[in-house]
Amino acid sequence: MSGTVALTYDDGPDPFWTDLLLAELRQHGACATFFVTTPRAVLAPDLIEQMLADGHEVALHCMRHIRHSELSESGLAAELRTALRQLGSVGVAPRAWRAPWGVETGATRRLAGRHGLRLWGWNLDSHDWRGDSAAAMQAALVAQGGLRDGDVLLMHDALGPGARRTGCEETMALTRRLLAEAGRLGLECVPISEADGVLA
Repeated sequence: MSGTVALTYDDGPDPFWTDLLLAELRQHGACATFFVTTPRAVLAPDLIEQMLADGHEVALHCMRHIRHSELSESGLAAELRTALRQLGSVGVAPRAWRAPWGVETGATRRLAGRHGLRLWGWNLDSHDWRGDSAAAMQAALVAQGGLRDGDVLLMHDALGPGARRTGCEETMALTRRLLAEAGRLGLECVPISEADGVLA
């Protein structure tokens, strides 16, 4: 098999876990996509700089982790403007956007088009926020068909709303397993904007 997969991480960056994750990805020569929460990004410019230097994609997740269905279009527009300004302050002009919880509305799509942002979901969800073991998460992914060309995997490099875990150890372990599996299958881990996949 050959092709590409996109490993994606939401809700960070986290000063501890994201730093460890970057080192792990660097060791494997793999690139990923970080859908960042912009206030956290502003507080961690060195991590953002390292992501970019390592060839990862820094994309937009949100300013506040609120479902778009709970915001008016004008409210969402204001959130987006602020988020883009915050990312600009750390040298990022994102091309990709993932809405919190994957909840998109007509306003989401209109604003994405207006700002030249590509909306991205996922087709494999690790559910790592629950605190499951890496082995259990990998088994669940295998039950969905395992890694295939074009897959977009959802993980989290920080603790977001509703997280039932106290750290990201198992996400780190799952990442190692996925990198090994991708290597075995000849799948290249690429930034999401370079992926040729089922969601493209």
